[in-house]
Amino acid sequence: MKKNTLLNSELSYVIATLGHTDEITICDAGLPIPDASQRIDLALIQGIPTFIDTVKATLAEMQIEGVIVAEEFKTVSPKMHDELMTLIAAEEAQCGKSITVSYIPHEEFKIHTRESKAIVRTGECTPYANVIFQSGVVF
Repeated sequence: MKKNTLLNSELSYVIATLGHTDEITICDAGLPIPDASQRIDLALIQGIPTFIDTVKATLAEMQIEGVIVAEEFKTVSPKMHDELMTLIAAEEAQCGKSITVSYIPHEEFKIHTRESKAIVRTGECTPYANVIFQSGVVF
């Protein structure tokens, strides 16, 4: 369910059409995207847009209740992982609802992305900078 105004029409549309528990993936520039998945390719050049900026824009629009990340993210890219978790904690405080964070192996993560309504590709080149957001409800 949408919360605010987002300039990218494809991403805005996908968020507006999400139902409870629907999922979208925000990924780095290297995550394989299945042919059958809707691809929203925001990548312009290496590092633009960043993973974190894309997450911030998405969280401004989307109510989430669950987050899935690869287990490897914590150890391989701890700084970016911590930035994401800080944003999730802030979102939790702002909406007054708990957000479940689940960790799965990266290979399993890639398979799970097939369930996403859309996969949003950023210009991020930090290893494992990928997240699946599960849609919540605003009421």
